[in-house]
Amino acid sequence: MADIICVIGNKGGTGKTTLSHMLCQGMGLLGQRSVCVLTDTYREPLAPAGRRYLVADARTREALGKVVEKVRSLKAWMGVIDGGGNRTEMDRKLYGVADLVLLPFRDSHEDIRTVIRDLEMFPRAYAIPTQWPTNLWQREAAEKTVADLLAPYRDRILAPVSVLSASKMLLQKEIPSGLPSPLGNACRGVARQVLDLLQISIDESLDVDEDVPSARPAARTEGVLAASA
Repeated sequence: MADIICVIGNKGGTGKTTLSHMLCQGMGLLGQRSVCVLTDTYREPLAPAGRRYLVADARTREALGKVVEKVRSLKAWMGVIDGGGNRTEMDRKLYGVADLVLLPFRDSHEDIRTVIRDLEMFPRAYAIPTQWPTNLWQREAAEKTVADLLAPYRDRILAPVSVLSASKMLLQKEIPSGLPSPLGNACRGVARQVLDLLQISIDESLDVDEDVPSARPAARTEGVLAASA
């Protein structure tokens, strides 16, 4: 059966959608099949062309149920559900179906206060710092803030995802034919963390270069997912 990963959290603007697409892109680069599932009604579905993963539109309760059921039936796949922000009841629902829950947060006291509440609400979830500063001084300050305020949860905090302007390319309706290598490396890093948490081994021989054209999944599987949404 497939694993379901849910990217949730009560605060908006923490990078849930960006993280979801980076995670799926990274899995594709590592040879893992995945589908990124849209649930946020304020966003539009993105075209699958050029991506190393499928996309599914599940912005209604009925569609979400069908997509989750279909993904579960696919052997050795990953379903990454972008939960959107400020939707506590949806977060609870997704937490109930998830094998792994990620709570993105930025280096602000407001984000950290919110992620602490979410970590308490969702005891199986992991917090993941996103849009993390790359400037040495800013990064050290952010790390100190996390160490001071999130010390009781340090075993549930993943490695940071650094701020990367190129990550916006994954959120374009249609992505460019070639993506920058730093973006591919960042996507791989996120995917490796998640696969490690799920205790899924990586076949490094399947790791591909970002410049190589995407190998599209089987049309039959893609069509079934599209129909389910």
